[in-house]
Amino acid sequence: MLSEKSRPIIEATLPLVGSRIGTITVDFYNRLFTAHTELLDGLFSRSNQRSGDQQRALAGSIAAFATHLIDNPGTLPEKVLSRIAHKHASLGITEDQYGVVYEHLFAAIAADLAEVITPEIAEAWTEVYWLMADALIKLEKDLYASQSNGKMWMPWRVTAKDPAGTDAMTFTLEPADDTPVTAAKPGQYVSVKVQLPDGLRQVRQYSLSGDTGTSRVFTTKLNDGGEVSTALHIGVEPGDILEISNPYGEISLREGDGPVILASAGIGCTPAASILRALAQTGTGRQVMVLHAEKTMENWALSGQMTADAAKIDAELQLWLESPQQGSKEGFMSLREVDLPADASLYLCGPLPFMKKIRDEAIDAGIPATRIHYEVFGPDVWLAN
Repeated sequence: MLSEKSRPIIEATLPLVGSRIGTITVDFYNRLFTAHTELLDGLFSRSNQRSGDQQRALAGSIAAFATHLIDNPGTLPEKVLSRIAHKHASLGITEDQYGVVYEHLFAAIAADLAEVITPEIAEAWTEVYWLMADALIKLEKDLYASQSNGKMWMPWRVTAKDPAGTDAMTFTLEPADDTPVTAAKPGQYVSVKVQLPDGLRQVRQYSLSGDTGTSRVFTTKLNDGGEVSTALHIGVEPGDILEISNPYGEISLREGDGPVILASAGIGCTPAASILRALAQTGTGRQVMVLHAEKTMENWALSGQMTADAAKIDAELQLWLESPQQGSKEGFMSLREVDLPADASLYLCGPLPFMKKIRDEAIDAGIPATRIHYEVFGPDVWLAN
């Protein structure tokens, strides 16, 4: 809870800090990596730094957290914190690193706002930072403790590498040692660490797309602009060993007997495919609707798996293609074209503009926000509430 001493200061300075936070975070990362170059090796994404995604994610999370403290006294934005905590745990973030971040972030704030910052303003924003940091530290400790082992990275052997659609590849891995395996929940993801040609290690999260027992199956798109996917497609073959994290991600199939809607676009079909596979394997009696949007049928990375699993449980399957074929709809997905079942839970993954559109349409159709579950790999300020 934000103190009564700090609340009016944060409320008064939030517009200014919010307007400058994008510039502040750029300076922060420059300071951080100058002092700790080792953090770019196997932790922070070089691609996300180049694109600005990392800076926007940090700026958005801080602004959203401070806004929530002002608008909702006595509460914390649990959904936002949970999503960040799962991502942090999948990277192995440690408690002491929050102190390192604080040092360089507040040096950047002081430099950018030098003309207006006072000790009182600095103290109030320090309180905001540590309220957020302490909440994340607690969540991350619980996530680490929930795993079947105390390790961050484990060796997994690639047993299969199969083309999936026109520009994606499915990797199947088995444990390469006797480390106890945490059973993944349908819809979760793992972090994959690879060494690039220049020697730098980089990490990326991939949703598990197939069975979630003692194996790991994930599907990755090649032309996604990232270095890890390119390294996997070009340099990894069956028999190779990859470093894989335990499974994380809070968007997984909830228990219950109500209808389930799986809506995805592009490579966002991977968590939907995992959830659909789990429903098919259990022979669920729930009503299931599978909605997917794609450029062409050939681009749909998991078309065979998802079509077969949908047929096993008599799920309704609707497909939107930019280049339509028989049995598909033309153009972009719209829930306004769908007769949605009452009391449904919606699971959503895909590009951010797609998710914003579908989430808005779902709410307009009467699906409560509490029953809309989504996975975001990047900044998601518009989904903070």
